[in-house]
Amino acid sequence: MIVWGAILLAFLGSLYTMVLNIVQYRSANNPTPESVADVYDAETYQTWKRYSAEHCRLDIVSTVFSFVLTVALLATKVYAAFASLFPDTVMMQLLAVVLLETVCSTVLNTVFRYIGTMVIEQKYGFNRSTKKTFVLDTLRSLLLSFLLSYVLVVLMAVLHRAMGDGMILLFAAAVFLITLLISFLYPIFSRIGNTFTPLEDGELKERLLALLSKHGYRVKAIEVMDASRRTTKLNAYFTGFGKLKTIVLYDNLVNAMSVDEICAVFAHELGHGLHKDVLKRQILNVGNLLLMAVVVWLAVREPMLHTAFGFETVNYGFAYILVGLGLGLVQPLTGMVMNAYSRAAEYRADRQAVQEGYGGAMICALKKLAKDNFAHLAPSRLNVVMEYSHPPLGERVARVEEEMRAMADPSQVE
Repeated sequence: MIVWGAILLAFLGSLYTMVLNIVQYRSANNPTPESVADVYDAETYQTWKRYSAEHCRLDIVSTVFSFVLTVALLATKVYAAFASLFPDTVMMQLLAVVLLETVCSTVLNTVFRYIGTMVIEQKYGFNRSTKKTFVLDTLRSLLLSFLLSYVLVVLMAVLHRAMGDGMILLFAAAVFLITLLISFLYPIFSRIGNTFTPLEDGELKERLLALLSKHGYRVKAIEVMDASRRTTKLNAYFTGFGKLKTIVLYDNLVNAMSVDEICAVFAHELGHGLHKDVLKRQILNVGNLLLMAVVVWLAVREPMLHTAFGFETVNYGFAYILVGLGLGLVQPLTGMVMNAYSRAAEYRADRQAVQEGYGGAMICALKKLAKDNFAHLAPSRLNVVMEYSHPPLGERVARVEEEMRAMADPSQVE
């Protein structure tokens, strides 16, 4: 019964993902909002539909294979069999399960990521990764994934063995601190496999520094990342805390946009910094972590959840897997809340660009970003609510235009 319950959790999680993929696939035929109808010409729009359809089909197939692999590993009690090859200590037993899970998930994900990157993205001219870069990125991802999973599982084991049921709040607090630490050190981690160079002197740098100076805002650096080694897509982001705060521009973005458009994107990122959106998202995530801690507590307090799968007692590595299955049911709801906040933060950051006098440039930049990133111009409302951290392009453009009208004629504001 317990085994079938775990399989049911896996099925429901996969079904949820499958439904969203199918809705996304069908939404390609939604009418494009008139305000963004100029982003794609007729030929490019048809190309986008093929591109979107191929990625959706790949995601659907990936979901099916992931479910089949999960069921196979659970039903055949492979985790316990593999763990029996390791010394019978708590730490070695959990190491065995974490290692097996990381390798299996990485191998499966790598296959589909290879198809998505080296086949589909290559086919449509977005990929610039070489096979060597792809392999190195995969190995780095495998190592980091294993280390993070292992640290979390060891933390789970130590706290539970020391405190029993009292582990819940302390575990949530510890994971929160780890999350903050990772965010704090991200500017350092992101340099692995990437090259960052200071933005060169000139009009662009002077105008960006003027924006920072206007608000008394300091960053460690404004840097350009060599994203063109891997993709043709455009992006910019704000990262780090305190003295490590950095604004990063993709080299693709710097090369493809005008000075005004880059300033608009920069003002948007500055808006995130001024409103401390990165930190606020971390704080909002506390509720999600508390929920995760409750699921962790449920997964480690009952030995039957482990003996049903061939273990002699609680295996903390397997508890980590059970936690993932349980969170598959509740994270769509917490994710919906986090995404709603993120979309509101994006509107607020867009408003900053308007207030800096870059409203028109922001619209041009958003459209250029959408075109070069092959964005969906008319996604389903269900996909937006459940998955989108950024509002759809049409809604962002409409909001920017509204803000511009309000600035031009404040009497129109109710």
